Amino acid sequence: MAKLPIFEVLMLLGRPAAGKSEILEYLRNTDPFIQMKKFHIGEMDVIDDFPMLWAWFEEDSILSKKFAKPRLHTDDNGYFKYPYLWNLLIERIGLEYQKRIRDDSQYHQHTTTIVEFSRGSQHGGYFQAFEHLSDQILARAGVVYVQVSYAESLRKNRRRFNPQRPDSILEHSLEDEKMERLYQDDDWHELISASDSPNYLNFRGMQVPYTVFENEDDVTTQGGEALAKRLEETLGKLWDIQDHDK
Repeated sequence: MAKLPIFEVLMLLGRPAAGKSEILEYLRNTDPFIQMKKFHIGEMDVIDDFPMLWAWFEEDSILSKKFAKPRLHTDDNGYFKYPYLWNLLIERIGLEYQKRIRDDSQYHQHTTTIVEFSRGSQHGGYFQAFEHLSDQILARAGVVYVQVSYAESLRKNRRRFNPQRPDSILEHSLEDEKMERLYQDDDWHELISASDSPNYLNFRGMQVPYTVFENEDDVTTQGGEALAKRLEETLGKLWDIQDHDK
């Protein structure tokens, strides 16, 4: 069976509320043929560390409130008790991906894995996260960084807050103090500056192609044709970079 012209692994990175989840929501509502033709995305299989992280919060709340037991992952203010837990989440992403390709030998004949996460410099940044990504992911990945300023990230984070659905991918939010502490500083530009190529990140001897989706003007909230056009341009550029290596 011929392989479809699709990304195998697409990593979607950026500050909280940068527009990553809105991009995914747009793609989920796009005709599958157009999704493949315009964006090189096959059947989407999203591995996002937020549900894993939120499960820890819920478990800690149950332990503390229901059983009067010590919290395992977070303190009473909702911060991780141990910095290495950020890296554990990345390792979990790699484990989940390994299960996919183990259980379906034809997985990437039809599927694009979307890996989504945010990392601030305070908890190791993207440098540290990439060190914990599996070789299986890095060897297949292309990266899209959704670029917004901290001020724009903060604005959208406040706007999307829904206290009735704190576990929602599209409606979860952080308090301003947590946003400032965890995400004000972002090491993406240091990451790309450390590379010797304008199109690739270098990790463990592997070149990982990347491109940037500019979203300071918030086309992801606007949606429609403006989002479609910019997404097609961004993913088209990434596809050309990745295809050049083949």
